[in-house]
Amino acid sequence: MQSTKAIADTSFIIDWTKYDKRDLLFKYYDIVFIAESVLNEIRTELPLIWISTWMSNGRVKVLEENAGVRNKALLVVDRTRELPVRSADYPEAVCVVLGKELSLDVLTENGGVFSALEIMEDYQGVRALRGIDVLYNLSKKGIIDFKSEVQNYMTMTKHTYTRELIRRYGIEV
Repeated sequence: MQSTKAIADTSFIIDWTKYDKRDLLFKYYDIVFIAESVLNEIRTELPLIWISTWMSNGRVKVLEENAGVRNKALLVVDRTRELPVRSADYPEAVCVVLGKELSLDVLTENGGVFSALEIMEDYQGVRALRGIDVLYNLSKKGIIDFKSEVQNYMTMTKHTYTRELIRRYGIEV
């Protein structure tokens, strides 16, 4: 079986940990990485407990940011701020850079990440997933019922998705 790995940004972690079935993430991913700058942004108890629990199990690992990663991330931030699109913040840009360099899925709810992937040729091959995308992947493995879990996820996290995205998956909530 192929190992699956991802890197999660702050927006994803905060939303995902509000979901009562948050540990299902590890039914799809073997390891979820968190960049140092993302970890530094998280201040609330539930995400920190979730991270530390899974770190002790070896399923969450922190990635250090070297000078090369920092420089590339700052270029992503600058580039997205030049255009009239939602910009990527530094921690999310680090996830994009590390996603490319380490062939990791980027888990995010941040529109700036999707903007960066759309406008920056160097990063167009990076796969970014929202919570709804992860739920879809879990449903494809037969782990959850997609429609009911999307409704559950949105209720618990107070996160909404566009009608277009919901329709793309063929559901109405």
